[in-house]
Amino acid sequence: MRRLFWLGIGLAVGVVVVRKATRTAQAYTPAGIAGGLSQSAGGLVESLRSFVEDVRIGMAEREQEIHEAFARGEAFDDQFAELREDPRIGDREIFPEDHQR
Repeated sequence: MRRLFWLGIGLAVGVVVVRKATRTAQAYTPAGIAGGLSQSAGGLVESLRSFVEDVRIGMAEREQEIHEAFARGEAFDDQFAELREDPRIGDREIFPEDHQR
């Protein structure tokens, strides 16, 4: 009975090792490498699409806020007005007066 138990354990371990080795070897074949790259590229494209969609949603929300403030006749809080007026940060430093067309 003992021999039969250890034979079963040995067979189970052997099957697991062979299956794992086969999967690993298949991953390094040209078809396996192409499949892995395809999955990686697909994941990258999906992440990029998700990012673009999030940006579009944020832009639409911000635009709606601006339109609502304009409809109410309120001045919309421009968080960057001070930065644009600062001569060290504004266009004047990047494009001096004498080089503008």
